[in-house]
Amino acid sequence: MEPLRSQRRTAARVLDTLTPALILLSAGAVTAEDGGAMEELTTEKEAEESHRQDSVNLLTFIMLLTLTILTIWLFKHRRVRFLHETGLAMIYGLLVGVILRYGIPATSYHNKTPPSCSLKEGPVSTVLLNISGKFFEYTLKGEINSREIHNVEQNDMLRKVTFDPEVFFNILLPPIIFHAGYSLKKRHFFRNMGSIITYAFLGTAISCFVIGNLMYGVVKLMQVLGQLTDKFYYTDCLFFGAIMSATDPVTVLAIFNDLHADGDLYALLFGESVMNDAVAIVLSSSIVAYQPSGANTHMFDAAAFFKSVGVFIGIFSGSFVMGAATGVVTALVTKFTKLHCFPLLETALFFLMSWSTFLLAEACGFTGVVAVLFCGITQAHYTYNNLSAESTQRTKQLFEVLHFLAENFIFSYMGLALFTFQNHIFSPIFIIGAFISIFIGRAFNIYPLSFFLNLGRRHKIKGNFQHMMMFAGLRGAMAFALAIRDTATYARQMMFTTTLLVVFFTVWVFGGGHHAHAVRPAHQSL
Repeated sequence: MEPLRSQRRTAARVLDTLTPALILLSAGAVTAEDGGAMEELTTEKEAEESHRQDSVNLLTFIMLLTLTILTIWLFKHRRVRFLHETGLAMIYGLLVGVILRYGIPATSYHNKTPPSCSLKEGPVSTVLLNISGKFFEYTLKGEINSREIHNVEQNDMLRKVTFDPEVFFNILLPPIIFHAGYSLKKRHFFRNMGSIITYAFLGTAISCFVIGNLMYGVVKLMQVLGQLTDKFYYTDCLFFGAIMSATDPVTVLAIFNDLHADGDLYALLFGESVMNDAVAIVLSSSIVAYQPSGANTHMFDAAAFFKSVGVFIGIFSGSFVMGAATGVVTALVTKFTKLHCFPLLETALFFLMSWSTFLLAEACGFTGVVAVLFCGITQAHYTYNNLSAESTQRTKQLFEVLHFLAENFIFSYMGLALFTFQNHIFSPIFIIGAFISIFIGRAFNIYPLSFFLNLGRRHKIKGNFQHMMMFAGLRGAMAFALAIRDTATYARQMMFTTTLLVVFFTVWVFGGGHHAHAVRPAHQSL
């Protein structure tokens, strides 16, 4: 909720300057006596135009997905495997982004400088105007970059293509995470539970603090070199560390499926990958909750630190209980009713119960990702055995398709956002620093923990597998969704731009590299 509040505050601040412009525009619209009828016509036309524009935007994304699917088929058919499918989705997104940004001529909306004004009452997000006895409501659209003040219409189009971040969180992430939990190899997962939890909790925390502290050093260096134009606090660096610690289970999954890896190792890597997504989300929200009292707002404060730790434990355990409980309720409903006689109803109920877990957890102030992950694991463990043969097939396929579409949608959107997002801040020092610190953070996470885990494991985690884990830490959908959630401040905008570039690089370079390695043994055995 905090990021949203800050977005609203920033949004409202912007309206201070826009209000008089709106008043002038709307006052001009109804000067004539017969303005009413004309006005109704124009609003109708505007609504129609807006509807058409929305359809074009959605069509763009659907065409992107269709293109991606056809190219994946071509790659599979020709046995080309140097690029992962999510990388492809990104490339297409990039191309469309370039066309939207530079290919469409900018139409000049108004050449006058908008009048300035200040509100005594404080910032607002909606303006109500009384013009000749009629009331008009204006809602805030967002801040316009001062450089782009004359091509408002193009900005408007680009803004429409950029989705509300909540769409990612509430609609696209649940099927991805649920599918991850639902398709876990249960036996191997529970057998490696100790190691998975060690990597996910300790490893993610180590990674977060290593990246956060190194990035703070980078920020200080930027300050010395005069590259920093606004505030960038230590908590911001830690937040960046948390979002960069979320690795992407999906790319890992696809690559290891090709490798036919040992079940235990597969479960270990996949389990770690899924769990650390969940940990990274809760970690980032507890860093946001870290608000020291008094004047030392951004210094270390023990009381605030322990409060953050409490928030972390509270949110994680609450979400865990909620997810597991929904899974158990679904299992009981399917067991004690004769729903299996109606596979369609059974599948529908299963789907709705699973999705509602996410929204229920978010509504109660917990984390939906954690809840839906544990709901998926519980559903696979208990509910799956109560379903009719037809429903087991249906649920598996339904979530597989949803997961595939949501994942590729997010990746093609990432490609698009590189050009259509309007507040990018590219800082070469910060970007290079991020790459180095992510690498060091992952190494500090994997190697020491593997060494300690091997002391107590029968199945040792071999050296080459540790290297594999080191490089399989691809950043993906989760890091992106966390970064785009709040882009109100200078620090967050720089983090968002850097996150995009990190995701691009890891998916193209590491994803592609693993893919090429994954195929060689298969080809030799043919």
